[in-house]
Amino acid sequence: MPENNNDSRPHGRHSVVMQDCMTVSLSGVTDADSFDENCVKLFTECGELTIFGDSLHVNEMNVDSGNVSVEGEIHALVYGGRPAKKKYSGILRRLLR
Repeated sequence: MPENNNDSRPHGRHSVVMQDCMTVSLSGVTDADSFDENCVKLFTECGELTIFGDSLHVNEMNVDSGNVSVEGEIHALVYGGRPAKKKYSGILRRLLR
């Protein structure tokens, strides 16, 4: 596949592996903003990532290697801080704030 030089996607590596909506393993994490039992806010190579759920627990967090593991009842993974988010309007935009 030819490479597109006008590609606006981030150039770093980032991956997400979720198992049974109870464990998520991430790579490409550059920083952690905050976390509690209902919300984990991270910065990744693809922008800001917020994990919503119940009884969330950060098992592993190594921003030097970029690996993070979160366990608990995971309800949603939401990316933000990217230009593509601006195209949402109405109720969807208000829900994703």
